[in-house]
Amino acid sequence: MMFESSQFDGFVSTQSTQSTDPSPTSAKSRDDQPMYPVTVKQIIEATPSADDKSNFVIEGVDVYNVKLVGMVYNKSERVTDVSFVIDDGTGRFGCNRWVNDSQDTKEVEGLTDESYVRIHGHLKSFQGKKQVVVYAIRPINDYNEIANHFLECVHAHCCNTRLQTGASAPTSASSAVSTPNGHQANSSSQISHEYNVDGLGSIDKMVLDHLQQPSSLEAMESLESEGLVYSTIDEFHYKSTS
Repeated sequence: MMFESSQFDGFVSTQSTQSTDPSPTSAKSRDDQPMYPVTVKQIIEATPSADDKSNFVIEGVDVYNVKLVGMVYNKSERVTDVSFVIDDGTGRFGCNRWVNDSQDTKEVEGLTDESYVRIHGHLKSFQGKKQVVVYAIRPINDYNEIANHFLECVHAHCCNTRLQTGASAPTSASSAVSTPNGHQANSSSQISHEYNVDGLGSIDKMVLDHLQQPSSLEAMESLESEGLVYSTIDEFHYKSTS
C-alpha cells in the first residue's frame, strides 16, 4: 500500500543518523524531513541539536518542519513580511511569514486576530532566539481539526517515548490491534509468516502493526468521497486536494 507523501504528513521520526559535521547535503535534506505535529510548549522546551545546530530536538527527535494549530494574536504587517503570535493553549510563540508573491499576499490577508489557523513552517534560530518561519497558513473552519491536531501530538509523543525507552508498541491481549474501523491489525510477528520482516526497524514494524490494507483502503475511500483526496496513477496512490 503506497500513498503520496503530500497526503500524510509524517509525524514519527527516527533518531538522526547525520554526521556530526554538518554538510551542505545534510542541510539540504532538512527540507525532506517529515512534518512534525507540535504544541507551543514543545517548541519552547526544544533544545538545539548536537548534530546540526540548525535543527532542534523535541523528545529525542531532530525536528525542522513543524505544524501548529492555534489562535492568532498581535498580527503586524510590513512590506515584506507579516509577524504574529500563535496561542494553542499550552503557550504563545512568535511566527513570521515572508510575503514574496500574490499567493503569499492572499494567505496573510485572511489572517486576523483571534482566528484559528493551521500553520506549516520551519523551526529555526535567529540571533539566539527560536522562531517558526511559516510557509503555509490555512484558516480553520472545522474545529474538529483542533482536536485532531492535539491527538496527532499525543500519538507522536507516545511513539517517540516508547522508542526512547525501548518499549514495544501497545497490543491487546490477543496480540492484535483494533483499528478505528473495527479491523483487527495483525502484529508484526504474525505478519512475518506472510512477509519477511527481518531487518525492519521498530518504526517499520509499528507501521505493519497499525496500517493494514483493508482499513487503510476504507479510510482512503472515505476521504475520497468527502473530496479531501483523489487517486492519481492507480487506486493505491492518492494526493491531497488541499
